[in-house]
Amino acid sequence: MTSATMNGIDVVRPRKPWYRLLYVQVLIAIVIGAIIGWLFPDFARNDWIKALGDGFIKLIRMVIAPIIFCTVVSGIAHIQDARKVGRVGVKALVYFEVVSTFALIIGLLIGNLVKPGAGLAAKPDPAAVAGYLKQASEQKPVDFILHIIPDSVVGAFAQGDILQVLLFAILFGFAVLALGKRAGALPGLIDETAHAMFGVIAIVMKAAPLGAFGAMAYTIGRFGPQALGNLLGLIATFYFTAALFVVVVLGLIARIVGFSIFKFLAYIKDELLIVLGTSSSESALPQLMEKLERLGCSKSVVGLVVPTGYSFNLDGTNIYMTLATLFIAQALGFDLTLKQQIVILLVALLTSKGASGVTGAGFITLAATLAVVSPTLVPGMAIVLGIDKFMSEVRALTNIIGNGVATIVVSAWEGELDRDKLNAGLGRQIDTSDIETAITTD
Repeated sequence: MTSATMNGIDVVRPRKPWYRLLYVQVLIAIVIGAIIGWLFPDFARNDWIKALGDGFIKLIRMVIAPIIFCTVVSGIAHIQDARKVGRVGVKALVYFEVVSTFALIIGLLIGNLVKPGAGLAAKPDPAAVAGYLKQASEQKPVDFILHIIPDSVVGAFAQGDILQVLLFAILFGFAVLALGKRAGALPGLIDETAHAMFGVIAIVMKAAPLGAFGAMAYTIGRFGPQALGNLLGLIATFYFTAALFVVVVLGLIARIVGFSIFKFLAYIKDELLIVLGTSSSESALPQLMEKLERLGCSKSVVGLVVPTGYSFNLDGTNIYMTLATLFIAQALGFDLTLKQQIVILLVALLTSKGASGVTGAGFITLAATLAVVSPTLVPGMAIVLGIDKFMSEVRALTNIIGNGVATIVVSAWEGELDRDKLNAGLGRQIDTSDIETAITTD
């Protein structure tokens, strides 16, 4: 049995059967998709199978922009002190930079200790990565800053660019805040619109198992188990490093704040499995924001930290960039000096900030990092080109976990973390397996 509160009254609901739980359905779909892709690769490579995964992600992305807008505007509009927005933003950015640095350092340490690329003696084909290098060279820091400013408000929503929508939402939120009583029913209307958008998400999420099946079947069918080949060592090392970062670094941060990282992982298991099945952290963004609010984080902090974190707090991408850079250097026989590795760390701190603003995110930012450290390393990207897909899932998983922890930390830092809700949510005293239920009872 599980409990929930409706109009101040505790309501006891029977626990759902296991086969109706979303994360169970997604997990089963992932396993079936992997088996189909392995046994029937020709069928799994069918465009219609691929469309299942792509279509689900598009359904999620179509409502991300309005959800971000409504959540941020609502959060700012209900703030009595306008200075709080700037204070929360500064705290979030400080946290992002500190934790991102730890992620980069761990990637460098593990890469130097394990040396996954040593002895590979690879001879890559530079033509295979020419397109990625071209995109990376075109993404200059000043271009990234200017890209945050949309050509038009409508264009920002049409393209679904999170940073552009976030910028307009912040400006609009301050404008509503400045109107005061003249804003009338506008803040309430925005709140109700946000609830409606989460209702759309609840409907779309029913298709999550189908999307996860299509994405996993197509991936295995196209690349096959043999795609791992000689690069299994890099994949295993990256998986281990990401797990080490989550358990040790994020686990220590969670312990300092006063919660268990393992209980938090169990709390967002639905979202993690959706990310695993779709290889896209954006596919779980709306549900993550909803769950963090129900976990006791204030709406204003959630609305500012989560969207910003998707561009400025990419822990998984940071680990990938330092580890992959060392792997490529080792595979090509380059012995990077301490100075060069420090340069990798500093450059990656900058290039990772644009990871969500370009196509091919992690792989293109890797090209940008290699080009600055040593142009001779860039052709080595062809070595990891074939397995990048198998590492993208872990990048996305680490990123979403990092952003969830960051939101709780900043909420606690601001003194706006409801400890009772936090303990109840992580203690599984409240049923969070169905977002639609929470939306209809709020």
